Amino acid sequence: MTDQQSARILIVEDDAAIREGLDLNLSLDGYQTLLCADADAAEAVLRGPLSVELVLLDVMLPGRNGFELLRALRRDQPDLPVLLLTARADEADKVLGLELGADDYITKPFGLAELRARVRTSLRRSRRIHASSSTLQAEQPAFGDVYIDRVGHRVRRATSEVPMTAREFSLLLHFVDRAERVLTREDLLRDVWGSEQATLRTVDNFVMRLRGKLEPDPEAPRHFVTVRGVGYRFSPAGQA
Repeated sequence: MTDQQSARILIVEDDAAIREGLDLNLSLDGYQTLLCADADAAEAVLRGPLSVELVLLDVMLPGRNGFELLRALRRDQPDLPVLLLTARADEADKVLGLELGADDYITKPFGLAELRARVRTSLRRSRRIHASSSTLQAEQPAFGDVYIDRVGHRVRRATSEVPMTAREFSLLLHFVDRAERVLTREDLLRDVWGSEQATLRTVDNFVMRLRGKLEPDPEAPRHFVTVRGVGYRFSPAGQA
């Protein structure tokens, strides 16, 4: 991870005026920028030799839209911070972006100060995660064959590291710290997502992600257990 002020940011925006404005202002802040006007060009950059620390991604792109690019990006680079730029104020679009793995979203028109603050926050969080050279230090697994490094924001299952987005990691820790307590979807939405425009369905989708990554059999979960009509309960020992 590079120094935050020399971080390389990929700007994917088809509006030339907005693209060039972002380029100018982020460059003045000391960031390196790469510019793309569509998803295909952006994907070529992401698969190329230059490392990218953050992506500013417009939703309304010609050809494949930003959601489609985000879905593909999350398969290959689950930890890369992505901020969505959207002219849509519709809550459903924002929720979809979060569910696909966006770290944050900014609604157009946006203020420059807000944009710069969100960029700094995302880079700071990403740098903290990746800069950690610590190993997983737990003598015993947190549950099953899963080890959690809270300092390095890393998760290992047996001997293999499990890729986690920042939100998935936050949700995992929230469950682990409240073992055997029944948590309603409303509890999780309030405590993990805060004031962001997410829905109860968002909670369900993220629980399914944790099951897919950490359960021995995601179709018959033993640790992230559904409490019908209420919410979820995390069981370290595993429900038989």
